[in-house]
Amino acid sequence: MALDAVSITLWSLVAVALLFDFLNGMHDAANSIATIVSTRVLSPRMAVAWAAAFNFIAFLFFGLHVANTVGAGIVSVDVVTDRVVFAALGGAIVWNVVTWLAGIPSSSSHALVGGLVGAGLTKAGLKAIVWNGVGKTAAGIVVSPAFGFILALVLVLAVSWIFVRTRPSAVDRLFRGLQFVSASLYSLGHGGNDAQKTMGIIAVLLYVHAGRHGGFHVPLWVVLACQAAMGLGTLSGGWRIVHTMGSRITRLSPMQGFCAETGGAITLFTATYLGVPVSTTHTITGAIVGVGAARRTSAVRWGVARGIVVAWVITMPMAGLVATLLYAASGWAFA
Repeated sequence: MALDAVSITLWSLVAVALLFDFLNGMHDAANSIATIVSTRVLSPRMAVAWAAAFNFIAFLFFGLHVANTVGAGIVSVDVVTDRVVFAALGGAIVWNVVTWLAGIPSSSSHALVGGLVGAGLTKAGLKAIVWNGVGKTAAGIVVSPAFGFILALVLVLAVSWIFVRTRPSAVDRLFRGLQFVSASLYSLGHGGNDAQKTMGIIAVLLYVHAGRHGGFHVPLWVVLACQAAMGLGTLSGGWRIVHTMGSRITRLSPMQGFCAETGGAITLFTATYLGVPVSTTHTITGAIVGVGAARRTSAVRWGVARGIVVAWVITMPMAGLVATLLYAASGWAFA
């Protein structure tokens, strides 16, 4: 390839990565706003604007541990090529669009990891996979919703006990205000964990194009571009999934919404600090189920929850399969 063609390929892939980031924000807007919309504390348009702002400023509060995991800890840097990145992003984008159209709150994060694994395996077999990073991600599928569930359950029980003698109208008024705080924290955690996955992809692309010299790192412009793309995606909203997350799993009061968002935010902050690329979708779903179960198990629509869990399980293999097909079909473009 001539130098100009190499540059065009690189910046085209950066644009595709930012498109994925935008779709991630749009697909996962429900994670940040579903509870505050379903409790009618904010209108949908105000809620997405609120969430988008906190998505963007998340880089000011978190390190880049998740970006390092995704960029160099899922597939060995030695096997990463433009074709691998194209197939991985393509697999994740296709699966995101399919689940968005169907209104299924699947994980953009696990779609991207599945795409990386599928493309890496197709190129180089098992030696391409960094099993420690894949293991952390796979564990997150179980741990993050379970942690969110437990924290939200404990929070709602504790808050219910603290305010047992307070008039319901006063409790409702208090937690309508507090939901602004909890929704902000959850949006901050969403922007901190999810945007970093795209940062990792772009950073490894730049590293490969630099001849793998100078060490793997994430430039500031990549951080800002990814946070902006995530925020703009959230601003565009994902209304089909908002409906599923906000009202179809269980009905929420402002107090329950606060507990779900706070439990989810603590989970995301912990995972981001540890460098684990968890699913914000899984996390908030687990928290919402937790607050519903605290009221009574029948308050949770378990059929809807089961359908969501099925989507979680198949996301990585389906995105990986699409990435495999794209890798196989794209040889002519990267010859």
